[in-house]
Amino acid sequence: MKDFEYLQPESIESASKFMSKFSESIPFAGGTDVLGLVKDDIISPQKIVNLKNIKDLAYIKFNEDEGLRIGALTKLSEIAEDEIVKNKFRALHESITELATPQLRNVGTIGGNICQRPRCFYFRGDYDCIRKGGNECYAFAGNNKYHCIIGGDPCYIVHPSDTAVALLALDASFKVRKGKKEKILPASEFFVLPTVDETKENILEKDEILTEIIVPPASGDTVSKYIKVKERGAWDFALASISGVFNTDGKVIKKGKIAFGGVAPVPWIDEQVNENLTGMRINEKNFSDLASIALSGAYALEMNTYKLALSKNLVKKLLIESFIE
Repeated sequence: MKDFEYLQPESIESASKFMSKFSESIPFAGGTDVLGLVKDDIISPQKIVNLKNIKDLAYIKFNEDEGLRIGALTKLSEIAEDEIVKNKFRALHESITELATPQLRNVGTIGGNICQRPRCFYFRGDYDCIRKGGNECYAFAGNNKYHCIIGGDPCYIVHPSDTAVALLALDASFKVRKGKKEKILPASEFFVLPTVDETKENILEKDEILTEIIVPPASGDTVSKYIKVKERGAWDFALASISGVFNTDGKVIKKGKIAFGGVAPVPWIDEQVNENLTGMRINEKNFSDLASIALSGAYALEMNTYKLALSKNLVKKLLIESFIE
């Protein structure tokens, strides 16, 4: 590991200024991902900008009219234990309980989980892959069992965040700060496909910081759920995951949104699936029909064809467990 300087700003403005001034710098929140990247020589920052002293970035606030607001430095365990999150934003609660271990959830932050780097073993290993500035994605013709089946080319990573999938389904927005300036953008615009930039997972510039997650209020007839399939029963990243948020009127889904994880370089929305949710009557035949069209644009690699069938089955499982079981 190369030497670095550890900076400890006490405000968002100071942190942003440090990151703008020092080109080889990186923000540090819970550190569960950054420390691994540094130790494995994936990144070699000259400055690590500790955000934990910024007290006004850790909170959970709820208002019936405005919805849920979570500071980016809020610990994952605190969000999972919050009664409002459990009762009104079930998909987010379930996504957190499915990730990492209790020890890591006690350290990791919601902002860090959303912004974590991919777990591809070529990216994390001693390979000059395209995501590290090289010319080749070694997964395309290599070991691609865990890689994407849609949205890849030229880089076939999958986005590793569980919470991002749930937040996308929940129509969340993210607040981003740069010095004293801030902007709010939908979760769907935060993540970056390889066709846009194969070296980045999100839109954050060098001196921008994710500061808040905003989830709109849920109505009384809203149902939400998150399901994750892992290779191991213990802590593991998703082979595939799914989250759904549905507004119902009796036996009809008035409006719904489904997001997929573990299948694309970003948390993935299938527009055709979501369009067909509107006005759908709640029964198993309709659920099966919807599942059959899921990820119709997918192109599996040699070793991950299973992800397509798995994702289709997850659509049906999500709907059955939300409405029938």
